[in-house]
Amino acid sequence: MGKKIFIADDESGFVSTLTSRLEFEGFEVTTAPDGKAALELIPNEMPDLVLLDIMMPAVNGYQVCRELKANPETSSIPILMLTAKSQDSDKFWGTEAGADGYVTKPFEMEDLIEEIRGLLDG
Repeated sequence: MGKKIFIADDESGFVSTLTSRLEFEGFEVTTAPDGKAALELIPNEMPDLVLLDIMMPAVNGYQVCRELKANPETSSIPILMLTAKSQDSDKFWGTEAGADGYVTKPFEMEDLIEEIRGLLDG
């Protein structure tokens, strides 16, 4: 069985495309349409890595990241921010929230897969 990746993003078309590619690469994928659902599901799913959008309804990605990193059960799960927010300040706040990596949209799928593998193998 492949490594488990959890995607929290409110853009359903993007999530569908990303899920298909990750499953093709051998990963098991679970998704949530917003931060609130992600916070409810991730502790039960215990994925090997979380791909997290910043701009989501209900609870934003920064808040999700902080809560996951503050919880002893989920604090060791690598979190990769996937977002259209590309300012240096956005990256700063992502890192400040505890993110292990930061990829801005649009991106090359191969680069994302490489980043994911690096975090999983690291």
